[in-house]
Amino acid sequence: MWVAIAMNEKLRDFFDNQLELVLAAMPQRVHDLLEEVPLFVEDYPSDEVLATFKLHDRTRLCGVYTGIPLDQRASDDAPEVPDVVTIFREGIICLAAGSSDQLSEDELRRQIHITLLHELGHHHGLGEQELNSLGYG
Repeated sequence: MWVAIAMNEKLRDFFDNQLELVLAAMPQRVHDLLEEVPLFVEDYPSDEVLATFKLHDRTRLCGVYTGIPLDQRASDDAPEVPDVVTIFREGIICLAAGSSDQLSEDELRRQIHITLLHELGHHHGLGEQELNSLGYG
């Protein structure tokens, strides 16, 4: 059971500061990849995104990769949809807080790290089961 949160400017700034720390600790290859696959950060998924994933609780989604995975492209294909990773503050914060009302910086950074690599894994063609087995579920 995840704790409901009320997104506000202070919490948004806290999340964004933790995201900056996570990104600063990432290897150069991840930064290079983010030049090709932009990262967007939103408070929560749209109703359209929730419907796509058949979800009713917006806190259950931490991120989404939009695009055509590399392993599903022909070498001369121009992408029909731009590659984008979007992460959702609300879902990641709820996951990091778990069933408690305490949100630790370490756990939030860990969940941001996992979510970012999870979505980049989808860009490379990894499925949910493969990502779970790698610890990025």
